Amino acid sequence: MPNDKTQTTKGVGGSTAEAELARLDNMLSHCEPIPLAEYETRLAGLRLRMAAANLDAVYLDAGSNLLYYTGLRWSGSERLVGAIIPHEGEITFIGPAFERGTIEGFMRLVAPLETWEEHEDSYALTARCLAEHTRIGLDPAMPLFRVSGLQKACRGELSDASEIILYGRARKSPAELALMQATKTATLEVHKAAARMLRPGISTGEVTEFIHAAHKKIGAPGGSTFCIVLFGPDSAFPHGVADPKTLEDGDTVLIDTGCAIYGYQSDITRSYVFGTATDEHRRVWEAEKASQIAAFNAAQPGTPCSAVDAAARAKAQEHGFGPDYTLPGIPHRTGHGIGLDIHEGPYLVGSDHTPLETGMCFSNEPMICVPGQFGIRLEDHFYMAEDGPRWFTEPSKSIDDPFG
Repeated sequence: MPNDKTQTTKGVGGSTAEAELARLDNMLSHCEPIPLAEYETRLAGLRLRMAAANLDAVYLDAGSNLLYYTGLRWSGSERLVGAIIPHEGEITFIGPAFERGTIEGFMRLVAPLETWEEHEDSYALTARCLAEHTRIGLDPAMPLFRVSGLQKACRGELSDASEIILYGRARKSPAELALMQATKTATLEVHKAAARMLRPGISTGEVTEFIHAAHKKIGAPGGSTFCIVLFGPDSAFPHGVADPKTLEDGDTVLIDTGCAIYGYQSDITRSYVFGTATDEHRRVWEAEKASQIAAFNAAQPGTPCSAVDAAARAKAQEHGFGPDYTLPGIPHRTGHGIGLDIHEGPYLVGSDHTPLETGMCFSNEPMICVPGQFGIRLEDHFYMAEDGPRWFTEPSKSIDDPFG
């Protein structure tokens, strides 16, 4: 157990994994999947954008874009599974014949399913289904081999449909916001439990296993979607190191994790000290907190994403960090969009000038790294309401009382 004289950070240490798991309850049982009517609304919006872009049809490949517009959850592989969305008329699903029963079981929308046998050319089948369409937009998340296969097989003009496909995904509906609110609230409770079960000598692997089990306990069927646990100098590497150290008194702790319900993601990071924070810990932590708040305050309707990133960097520079990506300072973008993918557009980065609009959701994590010493990342997410940003989770309170 940690030494009471050095374990001064509130809510950190002093418990066990078993005790903390026992305290957790299912927090996601109230969640409801996206209603069928919303898929119809999404498709109607896509078709309006297709008309404006002069496209006859759009092909959606297995993955999050297919899930968003049709409700069909299917992971991409070398076997073609997708859907053709025509400008007018019903959609057509395409998949392997031996998977027909499984695909139909996952389908939310009733529509024809065209299938191909293992020895047949799935691209030729897709081309036949697209034969009456001249101008065809392609899913931006498709792998290159899929694009190449369709280019060889199709006679129509193929083009990148990124803008019209991703437009809808960037602007979340109330139902989407509710699912993300649930997952983020639940993940914050997992963070609190993980902080309490820390002890000297614990490995990052043990903490990761606990967080996975805790996410399952709070109702996330897949447990953790991802988990990064870093101690001490390792925390200066945003996404970890090859050989992570075990926890010692005085180490910075950085935990970044999330889960999903009905595909919608959480992603929260907390940084604090196991033991007593030094003056340098406090200086960097306060600069990080100030940069996060500056980004939030800059995120106003109509403001370009790039300005939010600039506000975070300007505040960090006021505290003696940077400029730009210079270390000690902020080595990566301030934030990313989130929804069915943990990272999705638009992005809070200097090169993205997309104006902020109602329904957009972002991480806010302008991490400050001090090479050789530690890093501090405070990550919460916000969504854009009509009159400005709203937090999904309240930011960390202080370095001495990170969970308030």
